Amino acid sequence: MRPFRRWFLPETPDLVALLVRQGEVTLEGMTAFAAWAHGDPAREADVREAEHRADEARHAVAAVVRKAFITPIGPEDAFELAERLDTVMNGAKDLVREAEVLGMAPDAAMAEMADVLVDCVRDLVDAFADLSRHPDAATAAADSAVHRQRGIERAYRRAMSGLVAETDLREVMGRRELYRRSARLGDAVEHVAHRVWYAVVKED
Repeated sequence: MRPFRRWFLPETPDLVALLVRQGEVTLEGMTAFAAWAHGDPAREADVREAEHRADEARHAVAAVVRKAFITPIGPEDAFELAERLDTVMNGAKDLVREAEVLGMAPDAAMAEMADVLVDCVRDLVDAFADLSRHPDAATAAADSAVHRQRGIERAYRRAMSGLVAETDLREVMGRRELYRRSARLGDAVEHVAHRVWYAVVKED
């Protein structure tokens, strides 16, 4: 009689939970970013700290993608979602740093855009949570993020138009750069949302 063999599949960590965790840390960072944009300079340290934690969360996703035997969503989709979300958090940190270099405090336009970004990232976290079990809800949350992102575009256009009356060239150049960086954060959010849609379509 042959000896009985017990076969074990490799452990499968919860990849979606790791993505959600990265999203939650990013949301914490963007909330701190919005507080900074509303005039609380002390929150700059919180933005930087959240960016470091978000990097660690992204690395955790990448580690699972490399080693997991079975994943609830496509491994390349998980990796790409983590990378694209990281761009959002990095962009916020870089914007804070740029404002410091320029010696410019955030203004009302930047605060408006930052508030929208917080809501956009919250939608993305919801989308991540629903990716494997409720794909329709995931795409609806991604749609919401894209819809909200249009508010950033509108705020950006108003802010840039307001610079026409400004006579201080240093102010114009500095504000233009900060506004552009804020608008690019909106583009980065939309980039994540598009990958959510792609991940869902691939599984259909």
